[in-house]
This record gives sequence, C-alpha cells and structure tokens, in this order.
Amino acid sequence: MTLYPNLIKDALSKVTYAGTKKNLIESEMLADDIRIDGMKVEFTLIFPRETDPFLKSTIKAAEAAIHFHISKEVEVTIKTEFKSEPRPEVGKMLPNVKNIIAVSSGKGGVGKSTISVNLAISLARLGYKVGLLDTDIFGPSIPKMFGVEDSRPYAVDKDGRELIEPIEKYGVKLLSIGFFVNPDTATLWRGGMATSALKQLIADADWGELDYFILDTPPGTSDIHLSLLQTLAITGAVIVTTPQAVALADARKGIDMYRNDKINVPILGLVENMAWFTPAELPENKYYIFGKDGGKQLAAEMNCPLLAQIPLVQSIREHGDNGVPSAADIETLTGQAFLGLAQAVVTVTNRRNEEQDPTKIVEVQHK
Repeated sequence: MTLYPNLIKDALSKVTYAGTKKNLIESEMLADDIRIDGMKVEFTLIFPRETDPFLKSTIKAAEAAIHFHISKEVEVTIKTEFKSEPRPEVGKMLPNVKNIIAVSSGKGGVGKSTISVNLAISLARLGYKVGLLDTDIFGPSIPKMFGVEDSRPYAVDKDGRELIEPIEKYGVKLLSIGFFVNPDTATLWRGGMATSALKQLIADADWGELDYFILDTPPGTSDIHLSLLQTLAITGAVIVTTPQAVALADARKGIDMYRNDKINVPILGLVENMAWFTPAELPENKYYIFGKDGGKQLAAEMNCPLLAQIPLVQSIREHGDNGVPSAADIETLTGQAFLGLAQAVVTVTNRRNEEQDPTKIVEVQHK
C-alpha cells in the first residue's frame, strides 16, 4: 500500500473538531507539513490554544481515523501548534472588570442559579455593565434559563488573540460550558479538565468592560471553587439559602469557606430564597412551608446583611424554565423583588470597597 497526502487529508476530513463542529480540514487545523516515509506519517494539527479542552480527544480521533480509513499498519505521529497568544497571567485577568461577585450555596436545590440569573438581569436593568459566567461545569443551567440553548459563541480576533465572544441577552454577557457540550449527555471530565475549561471561559473570552461579573458557582465546596479563588480576586460572595435547617447548616459551611483565613473573601450578604409560598390567586397570603425567617436568623448569627427574602412563586420557576427570567419584567412583584436584591448588592459592594482592601488571589501552596 502506498500512502500519499490526499489519502491522509481524506481520513482527517472524517474527524469533527468539537470546538467548531466542523471537520479538521474545514477548520483549517491541518498544517502544510505532511511527511510520509513508507508506512510512517507525520503531520501537525493547529489548535486555538494550549489549554484547548478538546486537544487530546481530537488527536486520538485523528489517529483512529487514519487507522480505520487507511490501515492499522500506519505509524502515526501528530505534532501540535497553537494559534493564539498566551493568555494573561493569573492576577492580570479581567483587567476591565470592577467587581466580581460569587453567588454560592452550601448545597444544591436552593435556587442559586435562579438568584444569579435574576440578579444579573436586574443589575443590567439598573444601568450597569454585567457579565454572568456559569461555572457549574457538570450541571450548567444558564443557557436554558436565558432561552439561548441553541446559541453557539463564536471566536473574535482581539489584539492578536482569538477570544470567545459571549452571548448577550437582557443586557447581560454570558458564557457557559453548556454552549459547547451536548445538553443531553453527561459531562464526564476529571477535575483538571473541568478547571481548564473554566479558566478558558474566563481568560479566553472577550468580556470587555464590566461593572459586575457574576459567578454562578456549583453547589458545595469543590475544586471549581478553589480554582476560581486561585484565578480571580473575588470582590465578595452572596450566599443563597432556603429557610429549612438542613439548608442553613450547609449555608454556614459556604460562609465558612469564604471566611477561611487562607481565602478571606468578604461575605456581601445572604439571600433567603423560597422564604414563603404565595399562590397567584391569593397574592397577599404567605405560607411558610420551609420554615419562617431561617435565613434572616442565620444572617444575624453570622453577622452579615440579609440582602433579600425571595418568595416561592410558581411564576419564577415557569419563567426560568421558559427562558424569560422574572427580572426581565420589572413591573411584576417578583421582578421588583429581584430589583431590590440588585440594589442591595450594589449598596453592600460599594460599602465593601470603601471599607475593605481589595481581595487577594488565593496562592497555591507547594510543599
């Protein structure tokens, strides 16, 4: 059997690069350096950046395609090159972002993403420049809540670097790993791959000038949280809880994580979500089905402001599922509640910046 360049190109045209959803040839990733020596072939694939999360899988797929479409006897050597300039160093990322707010919770199911989405939209309604990053790599929900599940961010050239252009809706710039993976397939990544993808969404995106950069963090205290703290100087954290005891216990852990001596991220305040149930037909009634004022009491206990008590209203869930968050309509009672939350966040953030030093990035300790 005789190998020749077009045979190699034909095989590589069967390989789809996940970053563009096109094959390697259409994506112009094959360099003009194919070398053939008998049954040995060597060539270079050009990737957008060194930290490309699809790099290893693409290389394996390219080698497998040659073995499948040509012959298993072919000895394949694949080299890599990278297009973009190196990303900014840690500590120099997002230089045009004034405030980075982590919305966090000690457990899942308390409506943290609902709070993040509606807070971001409400801040934009107040006239601020806002970005929202879905940092939940394994359970992204922001695309659905904004009704942009079918959107696909594209790359732009900015000062010699190829950057991801965030999707924009309701005046909010947003990115999520959900834009780049199949929504019906589980994301089976090890911790290193997840944190690499997260850093790419932060440093390799054109966020521009922002007054507030909201981080919708995953539940609990995980590798993702530590990566964020080691990558960004977070201005402060907003803790979300529901009134029942089990949620409050986990909220305490979330607060403790940020107040840890090695982290020292200020707690801007606490949001009590699902504070009471109000049926649409009885808007004046309040039913405390998860307990009463648990978040209010925790805020007093932990010496942090209670930013808002958000009721459990059916329309909040419906609007989130339909991709039209409640904050998009400030004429409604729920829209007004989230606008009040945004105003409270602005107040406590301004006070924090006046009274406290800027947060420092958590340094990695090497033994």
